[in-house]
Amino acid sequence: MDSFRISEAARLLGVSDDTVRRLVDQGTLPTTGESPARIPGDALAAHATELARTTADPTDVLSSARNRFVGLVTRVQIDGVMAQVDIQAGPHRVVSLLSAEAVRELALEPGSLAVAVVKATNVIVETPKA
Repeated sequence: MDSFRISEAARLLGVSDDTVRRLVDQGTLPTTGESPARIPGDALAAHATELARTTADPTDVLSSARNRFVGLVTRVQIDGVMAQVDIQAGPHRVVSLLSAEAVRELALEPGSLAVAVVKATNVIVETPKA
């Protein structure tokens, strides 16, 4: 399971380091008990999903832009040879349909750091090297 330093968690959530420290102090985000503090990936993913639920897109514009979304895997569903992977990247939820083999090779699970590369209707999932 991935875990993230305070600064990494802040960048993934789109907030300041101090905000993440306050979330930890308030008990909203747990830590792994390591020093320096690290946030478990699954807890960070759950918090990112909750933040996205409360944030609306004020532009209300449709776009076909090609982008890279760095975020956290929030859900993985494997059904036979295919799989669905949901990534929460800030306020953006990106869903990719890919092979179950690729999900296993990338070791994707809720809380994993991943990058969704979007071009037209294709979503490619990448993970950082271990």
